[in-house]
Amino acid sequence: MQDTIKIETGWRMWWQLTRPHTLTAAFAPVFLGTMLALPFGQLDFLLFAAMLLASVFIQMATNMFNEYYDFIRGLDTEDSVGIGGTIVRNKVNPKTILNLALLLYGVSILLGIYICMQSSWWIAVVGLISMAIGYFYTGGPYPIAYTPLGELFSGVVMGMLLVLIAFYIQTGTVSERAVLLSIPSVLLVAAIMMANNIRDLEGDKIGGRKTLAILFGRPTAIRIQSGFFIIAFAWIIALVLFGGLTPWSLLVILCVKKPISAIKIFKNFELPLQVMPAMKYTAQTNTFFCLLLAIGLLIEHLTTK
Repeated sequence: MQDTIKIETGWRMWWQLTRPHTLTAAFAPVFLGTMLALPFGQLDFLLFAAMLLASVFIQMATNMFNEYYDFIRGLDTEDSVGIGGTIVRNKVNPKTILNLALLLYGVSILLGIYICMQSSWWIAVVGLISMAIGYFYTGGPYPIAYTPLGELFSGVVMGMLLVLIAFYIQTGTVSERAVLLSIPSVLLVAAIMMANNIRDLEGDKIGGRKTLAILFGRPTAIRIQSGFFIIAFAWIIALVLFGGLTPWSLLVILCVKKPISAIKIFKNFELPLQVMPAMKYTAQTNTFFCLLLAIGLLIEHLTTK
């Protein structure tokens, strides 16, 4: 398998370390939460930019912690698929990766201080809890990623909390509508984690993980993955029918082919390299869904003024 894995060098090596396909999971919920705030008045674009950068930096740092601790625990090898590979393939000092992750956390804290000064210091509490979860996802004595709770923690932090914080810093409140519209984001971020765990199922067994995919087995894990997708789309359709959303929110249906393609690949292939396109489609589902929903909310706001 080694000769089928592309080894990046130079700036591409460092970019790959961030696992760029996961970064949209940080951007899309922030954009959605900000568009939800439109009816409450004029947006503060500096706050939006600070929130966006802090979220992306925390996601990058979390990916680097994953890279570092999976290497330390012997889970990553030169043949591992879906990793940055900076340590095992490019032979970068592991401490360099750890220090870079901590630096990104430091910058995020500075951005967080600005956000708190402009909104509320309660954001600091939520932000620190989110950062702690990012670290303990693969760090610490009992990593979250090694348990069946990875999808839950990832979905709540990178899905719901990002939407609600982005909404709160613009409005000073949290509305029922914002909570309801954060639910699909929870499910789709959880789907990204589930896709990762389905791909790595056999390797994770050897590494001692007890993920949801391992606990229920591959066929059931794929059904759970399908359920995440189905509920996310059905949730918006139900809110349009019964919850006061306008039909513009149905723009999310434009991306429905992405999850269908992901599930087909998972059902037909098992080798990590073979299912990599399914990882891409799953991440794109989260991105396009949140962006299309946000665009629908923007159109709704502009057409009802």
